[in-house]
Amino acid sequence: MKANTRTLLVLIIGLTLGIMLAIGQGVLAEKENNAASLPLNELRTFTEVFARIKKDYVEPVSDKELLENAIRGMLSGLDPHSSYLDPDSFKDLQVGTTGEFGGLGIEVGMEDGFVKVISPIDDTPAQRAGVKAGDLVIRLNEKPVKGMTLRDAVKIMRGKVGTDITLTIIREGEERPLKITITRDIIKVKSVRQRSLGDGFGYLRISQFQSHTGENLAEAIDKLKEESGGSLKGVVLDLRNNPGGVLNAAVDVTDAFIDNGLIVYTKGRIRDSELKFNATPRTLLDGAPLVVLVNGGSASASEIVAGALQDHKRAIIVGTRTFGKGSVQTILPLNNNTALKLTTARYYTPSGRSIQAEGIEPDIVLEPVKITTLAHAEDGRLKEADLTGHLENGNGKDKDKDKDKDKDKKESDTKADKKAAKLPLAQTDYQLYEALNILKGVQILESR
Repeated sequence: MKANTRTLLVLIIGLTLGIMLAIGQGVLAEKENNAASLPLNELRTFTEVFARIKKDYVEPVSDKELLENAIRGMLSGLDPHSSYLDPDSFKDLQVGTTGEFGGLGIEVGMEDGFVKVISPIDDTPAQRAGVKAGDLVIRLNEKPVKGMTLRDAVKIMRGKVGTDITLTIIREGEERPLKITITRDIIKVKSVRQRSLGDGFGYLRISQFQSHTGENLAEAIDKLKEESGGSLKGVVLDLRNNPGGVLNAAVDVTDAFIDNGLIVYTKGRIRDSELKFNATPRTLLDGAPLVVLVNGGSASASEIVAGALQDHKRAIIVGTRTFGKGSVQTILPLNNNTALKLTTARYYTPSGRSIQAEGIEPDIVLEPVKITTLAHAEDGRLKEADLTGHLENGNGKDKDKDKDKDKDKKESDTKADKKAAKLPLAQTDYQLYEALNILKGVQILESR
């Protein structure tokens, strides 16, 4: 046993030295006078644990599995965003940036051992089912999430297209856990959407930053200009519940609205992590007023855009404080189609603000509210005829109503949807309604 342990120790020391030489030459060169000694005591403890698991664990475990778990442990102990990507996870990451993948349509992370929804993606099963940013998933099909890795939880949520999964969710403001059943589907994310708000004002929605988001944004603005007769009086850019994505896409989007200056910069320990991105002279709105909507589901690349536009005083930021993910993850491919996703730097806005764990504070804080008219509210009230076992009126009409009850119930949702579509903007999206009012006010002031 001692011989095996000694051999394993030698192998691990060799492996560690190899890794240090492979990835740390630059760092060691800079700090050769203060180089730390090899942590022999810690490596000895590692080999003892490794050998004890191999010998005493209730079931046989392969060396590969143990070492991969050790790698995962090293990374997960650093921060919530660093991780080891096995071949399937690495492939999923590559597919995800192209805008089409299978699953529920939510961006998730881990918090206190539970799956936390960072943001539901627009027009996906999760978003349509009512999943919201900030929800904590505690069960997946009655299976407790506590104790799972994020990878395991995501694997369960993805599953086969067309099958159902029930999420048990804890939501702030709700007294009891909610159960939401979602049908899995192929997620095709349309990065940019646009529509006219009337009177020459436009609405742009970016749901996720993908490799072609900058190009899609330019096309969307061109369509808005055509609809408004060639120019725009102003635009609302909606980044609510946008979980982020590709850094270069965030730079392209910001560059579309400013014509000079710094957009974002990154700082880390290694030279390659220090990057600066500057705007080019070309802009797409010709100086038209801009209001940006954000909330707690706006993360990473969304915060880069909002922070840069705020620092340059190019836009008014409206909504609630953003998520606060201001760290840079670098994908480092390894052998056998695996990779490391390693946090290597922090993002900073042009004025030097770190986004990490702080987020972007809006210029105008506007909480989401729901406004209903009295007539609309009365639609939900109970009537005598709705009560179980109510007294019949004696003329036989109640029986006819009971026969049609199921039919009426099926038609009610359709009627409600049609009615909601006709409601004014103030009732369907109060934050957007107020953002439009702010935009109109700015446009009037600037036109004087």
